[in-house]
Formats: sequence, structure tokens, C-alpha cells
Amino acid sequence: MTDQRWLPLLGLAFILGVWIRSPILITFSVSLFLAVMVSQWWRKHSLDGVVYRRRWHYRRLFPGETTSVRLEIENQKLLPVPWLRTVDAWSEAVGPTDPRLLAPSHLDGVGSLTHIFSLRWYERMQREYALVFRKRGVYPVGPVLLESGDLFGIYEKHEESGPVEYLTVFPPMLSLPELDLPAETPFGDRGARRRIYEDPNRPIGIREYQPGDDFRRIHWPATARTGEIQVKVYQPVTSRVVVICMNVSTFPHYWEGVYPDLLEHLIGVAATVISQSVDAGYAVGLVSNGHLAHSDQPFRIPPGRSPNQLARLLEALAGVTPFTITSFERYLLNSAPSIPFGATMLIVTALFSAELAEALLRLMPFRLHMAVISLAKDLPPVIPGVKMIHLPFQDR
Repeated sequence: MTDQRWLPLLGLAFILGVWIRSPILITFSVSLFLAVMVSQWWRKHSLDGVVYRRRWHYRRLFPGETTSVRLEIENQKLLPVPWLRTVDAWSEAVGPTDPRLLAPSHLDGVGSLTHIFSLRWYERMQREYALVFRKRGVYPVGPVLLESGDLFGIYEKHEESGPVEYLTVFPPMLSLPELDLPAETPFGDRGARRRIYEDPNRPIGIREYQPGDDFRRIHWPATARTGEIQVKVYQPVTSRVVVICMNVSTFPHYWEGVYPDLLEHLIGVAATVISQSVDAGYAVGLVSNGHLAHSDQPFRIPPGRSPNQLARLLEALAGVTPFTITSFERYLLNSAPSIPFGATMLIVTALFSAELAEALLRLMPFRLHMAVISLAKDLPPVIPGVKMIHLPFQDR
């Protein structure tokens, strides 16, 4: 019964007991009324001070690796909690090593980690589980649903608690023989490891023009002021830059759907190349026409050499989805101005179309170093100045 129906019935029972002078009916109605009032008050405060925490050992791992999580539930008040049910939504892709621990739910691939507790005042209880990360992705965990009530079981209270936390499964790393990349020059011809370059984003002065200077280096305001041609002098740098441009399309047209195995292999290739580039001393960036999880826009990660850059790039690849809002060729042309001048552009694609070849030809006058890793079955066409690496995808 609801609260609105209990009180009128108890009131009628009390009036009837007084009318017929029945001590049993009067005592019953008063006792039940007090029990209802106590139950309502207990239900109202049953979840006050109840704290649910997840203590992670690791939140980011590669497929097949295991970690542990400790669940803590604490009653931070004097009022005991006679019964407490917790229902934590949990993806099977990052679930316990024993999948039977997850109860079925209405969501595909998502189960419920359910517990029943009984907490005294200021009591804390713990549960620990071993988790295995099974499939690439970014998976939310929580919020947890807390269910409790009064001592008599008359009323219940439901409440969502805690923030949504995310577990990241990085894309798998492929071995070098599987990628079959050239050992010395995977991104085309390049100079020595510590070769000095000039960064056009860091001008440090001007000097007089010398034969052979690029026309784009001319400093026009200084030329007009001095009457002689002046050119810009840039800061010399030793870092080399590579930007991975990943095409997540697995069919020529978006309405044809997605080839999941090919997409996962493509992302694995990109992750492996990124790892190799970081190990080789490159400042690595990433652009893609795919969307990140829980986002509706393509993403760009500028090149960087911070210690966290590799984790940032792999985390982005972990959350890549196959949904696109524009063609890769158009997105590549629009993204080119944001790529540092002189950086190596490495295109990783499952398809090589005539439109992509045309886009590369349009970029040739502005990009000195370009390479393509094609996973298509057909051998990509030869484009002068573009390093072609053909790694046809073998369906298992």
C-alpha cells in the first residue's frame, strides 16, 4: 500500500475500536500506525551516509590483461541499514574473470554486479574481484543503484550514487613481422636521428636574402622598411614530427555499414605505428575522421613529446567509433593546414580510392613527406613522392 492509503485505514480502525470499545483493535491500530511512522522515517534516512566506492588497481590496459577492483560500502551514520542491495551496471568486455558473477540485464553486452549487505552503524564492508579486459573500447561503469528500506520491509528507497567511471582497453599491438614495415625507413627517406631542422612556427630574427632562399621566407614588412630583401630566420630544432591520419571507413559508402574485423585491424596497425614512432623519437600526432566514444565530432591530437603523449594517443584509439560525418579525403584536406609544416603525414587506410589519390596529389606541393599504409586487397597506385606500404588485410 502507498502512504496515502495506510493512514485512512488505520484511522477507521482506531475509530471503530473506540466505538465498540475494543482494546485489541485500538492497540492494533495504534501499534501499526507507530510502525508505519517509524518505517517511513527509517526509509527516508536509510541511504543517508551510505557511500559506495570502487578502488581500481589499473583503469587502462591492453586486451587480455587482468587487474583487480575493490568495492567498498560504508554506512557513515548511527542508524543501521538492515538490508542494502547494490546493482552496478558493468560491461562484459571489462567484467570479472568469472562471467557468471554478472547478472543479465536488458542491455546487450552489459551485466549487473549485484550485492546484498547488512550494515551496522559506522560499518564498512569490502568485496574484491579480478577483472579481465577483453575488447578494445572505453566502457562506463556506474552509477550504482542503491536499494534499501526500513527494518520491517514495508517501504523501499532507490537512489543512484557515485559518478560514472571509465575503463579503457587499448588497441592490441601488432608485431613488426605482421606489419612488414621496412626496418630502416618506415616513413620514407629521412636524415640522421639528430639532424637539425628549422621550425617555421618559431621565428627568431631576420637576415639579408641569399640565393636559394625560399620565396615564402621573405619578411615583407622588413623588406619595405630597409629597401633590401629580408628573410626570416627560424629556431633550429632537433625533433621530428609525424602525424598519423587514420581513415576509419571500411566500405566506400557509409550506408554500406562497418566491417568490424577490418576496423579493429586498422586501429591495431595505427596503434603499433604510433608506438614505433614514439620509440624512434618522433613527436607524434593523430587525426581521424572517426568519432571518439561519447562524442559526435572527429578529433585532432596535435603532435607532442610529453611523457603522456603515447597514453593519450592510445586512449583516443581505444575510443574510436566507426561513425563519420564527412569523407576522409575532404577531412584530410581540411585538416592539412593544422598539421605542422615539414611533418611527415602517414595515412593509414583500409581503402584506397581515386578520391584519396587526388587528395594526395593536391597536398604534394605543400607536404614534403607523405606515406600511405593501405590495407586494401588491391595494390595502391604509384604516386611520385609518396611512400606506399601495402599490407592487405587477411580475413581470419
